[in-house]
Amino acid sequence: MLLAKWLEEKQLVPHLLIALLDGLADAFLVAGLIGAAIDFWTQRDKDARDDARVRRLLADSAPAFTDAVVRGFASSPEDLRRVATPALLDDLATNALGLRLSDAAFAREIYADLRDTVVRAPERWHDVDVRIRLSSIDERNTGGVPRFAVTVTWEYSVVPSSPVQRFACTSDRDEFHELVSDIPSTSTWFMTPRPGFDASSRDAFELLQFSVDGEEKKIRRSARKTGQTYSVGIGDDAVRDSRMVRIRHVYRTITPRSGHRLYVAIAQPTKGLSLTMDYTDTDIAHMSVTDLVSAAQRPHISRLPEQTAAREISLDVPGWLLPKAEVTFVWTLASEVSSADAGSASAARAA
Repeated sequence: MLLAKWLEEKQLVPHLLIALLDGLADAFLVAGLIGAAIDFWTQRDKDARDDARVRRLLADSAPAFTDAVVRGFASSPEDLRRVATPALLDDLATNALGLRLSDAAFAREIYADLRDTVVRAPERWHDVDVRIRLSSIDERNTGGVPRFAVTVTWEYSVVPSSPVQRFACTSDRDEFHELVSDIPSTSTWFMTPRPGFDASSRDAFELLQFSVDGEEKKIRRSARKTGQTYSVGIGDDAVRDSRMVRIRHVYRTITPRSGHRLYVAIAQPTKGLSLTMDYTDTDIAHMSVTDLVSAAQRPHISRLPEQTAAREISLDVPGWLLPKAEVTFVWTLASEVSSADAGSASAARAA
C-alpha cells in the first residue's frame, strides 16, 4: 500500500498498475488477519487439548505417584523430616495408627495420649537401676511414730534436657503442684506435716551424692519453713551437645513403719528398669511388689534364697515403661502377724 502511494505521487507507473498493487496489498492484509485469527483460535484449542491430556495423565498416574512418595518416606525418614512439620507428622501417625487399629477415633485418642506423655517428654532414660534400702530407726521421735530410714540410689543413662538438676521436699501442697510441673529438671517429694516429719529438715530428706559419668558434683542446699531444695550442676556441654551421660544420685528420706507401702514413680519414658528393695535391717515379716505395670514384656520378680541372711526382692522390666508408671512395695510387720501367719508368710517368701 505504501509502495503504491509512492509510485502514484511520483507518477512513475501507470494508474492501472498502481491500482493492482493496492488491491494485492489489501488482499495480503486481510489474509494475514484471517491467518492470525485462525492461529489464535487453533492454538487455544490446542492448549486446551494439551491441558486435558496432562490432567488425564496425572489422574492415571496419581496412584503410582502416591505409592512412590509413601514408599519413599517409609524407607527414608530423612526426606520426610525435610518437608514435614510436627503437626503433619502427628496427622500421619494418627492416620497410620487408625488404619492399623481400624478405628480412627480410638487411634486419635491413643496417639494424643502418646504424644503428650512420650513425644513431648524432654528426656528418655535407659538402663535404669534403682536400689532401695529400708532400715529401722531405733529411737522414736517426739510424736512416738516409728519410722523406717529409706536410702534410694538411682542410676541411669540420659541425654539431659537441663544443665541443673533439683531435688525438692515440701509440705506445702501449692508449692508441690508448682514444682511437680517442672519435671524432669526438678524431682519433688511431698511430706505430710506431722510430728517427726519436717520437710525442711535433713533428717526427713537429704541428697547425699550426685555424679555424672563417675564425676562427683557439688550439691547446694537451700531451706525454708515448708521445705528444702538441693541443686546440682550437670554441665552445659552435655545439654548443648545432646550427649548421653550416666547419672547416679543417692538420697535419704523417712517413711512411717505403719504406712505399709512405698511407691516408686517413673517420671520419664524408661527402657530397662531394674528395681531392688533390701529390707534386711527391718522387722518386716513379708514384702510384696506389684507387677501390674504396663509393659510389652511381663516384669520378672525375684527374691534372695531363704537360706541367706539378707532379704531382698527385685523387679526387672526389660522393655519400655511410660511416664507415670508406678511400682508399689507393700509390707507386713512381724508384730502384725500371728505365729501361724508367720509360718505362712515364710512359706510364701520361699515360694
